[in-house]
Order: sequence, then structure tokens, then C-alpha cells
Amino acid sequence: MKNYYILLLAFVSINFATAQSITGKVLGTDGTPITGVNVIEKGTSNGAISDFDGNYQINAGSNATLVFSYVGFETLEIAVGNQSVVNATLQDGSSLDEVILVGSRTAPRSNANSPLPVDVLQAKELTRTGQATFDKALQFRIPSFNTVQTPVNDATSLLDPYEIRNMGPSRTLILINGKRKNVSALLYTQDSPGRGETGTDISAIPIDAIKSIQVLRDGASAQYGSDAIAGVINIILKDNASEGSATLRAGTTSEGDGDMIGVSINNGSSIGDDKGYINYTIDFSKVGLANRPGTVSALGEADGGTGFGANIADVNEFLSRKPDAGNINGSPETVASKFLINGGYDLSDEAELYFNAAYVFKKVNSFANYRTPYWKVATGDLAYLTDLFPSDEAGGFDGYVPTFEGVLNDYNATVGIRKTVNEWNVDGSITFGGNKQTYKVNNSHNASEDYQALSPTSFDPGGTAFSHVVGNLDVSKLLSDKVSIGMGAEFRNENFEVIAGKVSSYEGGGSDSFSGNDIKNSGIFNRYNLGAYFSLDYVVSEDFLLSGTIRSENYSDFGDTFVYKLSSRYKLSDKITMRGSVSSGFRAPSLHQIYTEKSQYSFADGGGIDVVGLVNNVSPKARELGIPKLTPEKSTNFTVGLGGKLSKNVSFTVDYYKIDVKDRVIYTNQIGKESVFHQWF
Repeated sequence: MKNYYILLLAFVSINFATAQSITGKVLGTDGTPITGVNVIEKGTSNGAISDFDGNYQINAGSNATLVFSYVGFETLEIAVGNQSVVNATLQDGSSLDEVILVGSRTAPRSNANSPLPVDVLQAKELTRTGQATFDKALQFRIPSFNTVQTPVNDATSLLDPYEIRNMGPSRTLILINGKRKNVSALLYTQDSPGRGETGTDISAIPIDAIKSIQVLRDGASAQYGSDAIAGVINIILKDNASEGSATLRAGTTSEGDGDMIGVSINNGSSIGDDKGYINYTIDFSKVGLANRPGTVSALGEADGGTGFGANIADVNEFLSRKPDAGNINGSPETVASKFLINGGYDLSDEAELYFNAAYVFKKVNSFANYRTPYWKVATGDLAYLTDLFPSDEAGGFDGYVPTFEGVLNDYNATVGIRKTVNEWNVDGSITFGGNKQTYKVNNSHNASEDYQALSPTSFDPGGTAFSHVVGNLDVSKLLSDKVSIGMGAEFRNENFEVIAGKVSSYEGGGSDSFSGNDIKNSGIFNRYNLGAYFSLDYVVSEDFLLSGTIRSENYSDFGDTFVYKLSSRYKLSDKITMRGSVSSGFRAPSLHQIYTEKSQYSFADGGGIDVVGLVNNVSPKARELGIPKLTPEKSTNFTVGLGGKLSKNVSFTVDYYKIDVKDRVIYTNQIGKESVFHQWF
């Protein structure tokens, strides 16, 4: 027993001797301390993080190796030996080439070696813009990307349109970690950018959840299928398990309105014995109304040719009290809640399970144009307006302003497995996504004879919904140091729903300002498609690269299509690269464009406001007007340019592009009382 205690004490003393406390400081090459550096004992989960002054402390064995890592710097390993103080100097890694995943279906390439114009942004570049949402931040950082906020455009206030290379939102494909994100349920039908199209709600993605952005400014239908005529935006989510952040946003406009406040929390944790990770983001925000109505011309309001044909004295009296004609025009009040998770788990040394999911709730309060007392005159058949909208001004009726309130729910989720099988990289996944928007109109009325004085002032006009299920199987392999191939297949099922409003919202003229969806035009519409592609990259020499992709696609409603893409890169020097591509593309008209049919209020060509109809191309009315059914858009895309990195901090790109689109789907002007979708041949 005595010998046992002696052995036990010896064992304990050995452990104390080998598990020593190690301290040190982490610096950059310029001698500046680096905060937040991960210091890990190699081969274990034992670690520490450097503090504000770059100092750290860790208990590790004398034969251990410490691994120092931090984003933007090269990883460094230092053997402890018998040292109690281990200082580290990290080399700046910002000069290293970014690895890009978008634009190639074979092996990933560095940005400098890509034959395509790809912009890569880190999350910090987005936060530096000071913008509250992802789409607005992107506008300040990506060439040819534009987005705009449009006031007094009904449902458009829920979702701002965007474009790349002057092509509408329908022609830019959005990916989350390389997987297709669902488009919005909204079809832009008002006089706004992107009119007649739909797009993905990229503002729904919280900035704090984003690790990096890859933007391909080139046609990519051959690689990714429909919707990629103008380009692709691939959003890479954070995958850090040990770091977190909290962001507080606040601001106001120069006019003292449009107050904004938001809070976002991002954090992560490991799963199991460091075999996996989960990273999550929670974001809440509120933006107040910013009102910019301007002043209204009395002559313009009174002129019967362009305005309401009102008595000029009545117009002047009203505008003397309300120079802006009571309009509330500007960015609407918006409340948003966003939740997102991203994770992965190592099933084995050669297989990984990955997943991500997001849910967004958004509520918007905006306004229609003010119904002035010289536009809606409360006499004769409209005398009942005095009872519905009483006022102390102008003899009991001074007009009214209808509200437009919208609720948006957006979700997406992906689960998949990446595995290496006999040196083949195999990636199988399934993605679900959907977007639903429902509306409310208050402080309005139905002017038809069946309602009038008995009309409600609150209406449920219905809404729209879209969902899809996407299955992907992608396989790639490096056959040699010169040849790599990639192939895969995608199945996609889409559903679009026009949600009927309550009868009072559409019967007769419907609710004033925003008419509801008639039950006759409502329903659920479906289609599916199956696509397959094959890609080949051939390294002719160290400086010369050739890439090609072909794709075949079959739609249940449009039949077969075949597209291709050829691209090349040639290094003129170590710092300058010439590149170019030529491709064909296609875009199947969205279900929204094919089946949407409704009545809506709009400014009339001769002045005032009118109710017009949006007629879809499969309706009897379209046949009567001689409008044929829609066919897929076909495009030819040509790009040539130069890119270079002159130094660590100086880089440039110069690109010329030409996009020809045949059979382009557009939203026509009025034909009599109707508007339709037509194609520009």
C-alpha cells in the first residue's frame, strides 16, 4: 500500500510537471496586438483566445504544439518545448487568393485564377457601409448591382427590387451555401423597377449571419439553370463554433424621421466531441416612417386633362391647409424578425452532414395616395363618405388616406451530405423554401352600389404564396493536374398560390386603393422540372485555362431546352489576367407571370385614377386580345475583361459585357382596360 501511494504521488507530480501554464502575446507583422486569436493545443479541444492586448494564457503539456489562427492571417504552429512564454507573430493572409465556389461546377478555384468576373466580399465589408439590410449594403460594394426603395407601390413596399447588369430581379439567381433560395411570392405590377417580375427577398438575410458573398456577374444558366441569365449571388453563412457577436444598430434621417433601431446576436457552439458545429443568428429591427411627399401643384390637380378636373378654388383651399395634398410618400414603417442557423457534423473522416435553416417575419405599414375632397366629392351618390370619414374641416368631409399593411413570412432550409468516394466528391441535398405575403387595407371603402354607406372600412384582400422543393446531386473529380470534371442533376417542384380575398375586397370595384383577389382568379398552380449538366476544365498550361459546361432541362409546362457555356482565362503576368466567356441561357416565365390575374388601381393616362385589369396569358381574355401564351426567354451572353492584383491592397477589374435576350417577358401598357404579359421578340 505504501508503494501504491508513492507511485500515485509520482504520477501526480509528473502530470503537474508536464501540464504547465503558458503565456504569451500575439502580434501582427507591424507589431500591433491582435485580439480574438484562437490558441489551440493541437489535437485537443483545449484552447484560449487572446485578449484586447493580444495576451493569452493556456495550460498545456511541454511536448504540445500550439496552433494560432485568426481570419485574415496565416495559421501558425509553434512547439512549446520547455518554454513558459510563447509569443507569436501572425503573417497577414489578406494577400492570399480567395477561394470561390460560384461559377464553376468542377473544383473550386482561387479568385485570381477564375475565368469569370466574380466579386468576393467579407462580412466586415458589408457592415462598414452602415446600411441596415443586406441588399442595401450590397449596392455600395458590387459593380452593376442596384436596388431601390419605392414609395406608394402597395405590396412592393414589402420587398425592394434589385438588378445586376440592368437585368431585372428574375434574372439573378440567389444561392445560400451554394443551394437555390426560393423566390418571393410578390409580382411587381406597379410602376417600379423590376415591373412585371419577381425576385428573392435578399433583405431577409441578416448581415451578421453572413461570412462572405460571392457575386458572379455573368450568365450562368448552363451551370445553375433558369434565373441565372444575368448572374448569381452566393451567400456563404458563418460556420464559426467558438466566436460570437452582438450588434446594435440605430440611426435617423437628416429630416429627423425614419428612426431605425435594431439588435442582432450571432453565436456558435460545437457539437459532440468537436465533430460538428452550429452557428445561429437572431435579428430584430424596426424602421420608422420617413415621409417625403413634396408639394402638389394646384393647376396640375385641377386640370381635367391630367388631374381630377376639379374647381381650382376648391383645390387651392385644400392645398392651403395641406400643401402635400395629405400624401404620405416615403419609406414605410417596417418591423422585422429574422432567425437563422447553419451547421455541420462529421459523420466520418470522409463524410459530412450539413444543414441550414432560416425564418423571417416582416410587417410593413404604408399608405395609398390621399383621396382629396375634390377627387372624392361627398355629394350626390357619394354623400355617404361624410358618415364613413367624418371631419371637422370642409363641412364634415376632408378626404381620407387608405392604409396598406402587409405581412411577409419567408423560410428556407437545406440538409445534405458531402462525401468522398474513391476520390470522387459527392454532394447530395434537399432544399425547402417558401414565401407568403398577405395584406390588409384600412381606412378605405367599397364604392359599388351594393356597399357604399354600408361598406366596411377594413378589408382583407388576400395575398400570394410561393414554395419549392429542390433536390440536388453533384459529383466532381480531379482526373489529373490538368483535367477536372463535374456533373450533376437537379429536380425542382414549384407551387404558386393566389390567395382569395374576402368578397367585400373585390366585389364591384373592390376596396378603394387596393382591390382584393377575386376567388375566380385564385388557386394553386404547380410545375416541375428536371435538369442535368456536365462540366469540364482543362489546364492547357500554367497560364491558360479552358472551361465548358452543357445543360439539358425539361419543364413540365415548357418542354426541353439545351444551353452551353464556354469560358477561358489567360495570365498575361503574375499580376494581370485576361478572361472571357460566351454562353447561351434561358429563363422559364415564373408561375407568377403565367397565372396572376387581378384588378388594380392605377394612374390613368388621361388623368386621375382608374381601375385596370391584369390579364394572364392563359385566360380567354388574352386569347380575345390576340396575346399568345408565354415561352421561355433565350439569351446570348458575351463577356471579356481584365483583372489584376497589383499589390496586397490594390486590385482592379475591367469587363465588357453584351446580353441579348430573345422572347423577353415584359408587362405591357394598357390595351383598353387591360394590361398583360407580352414578349419582346
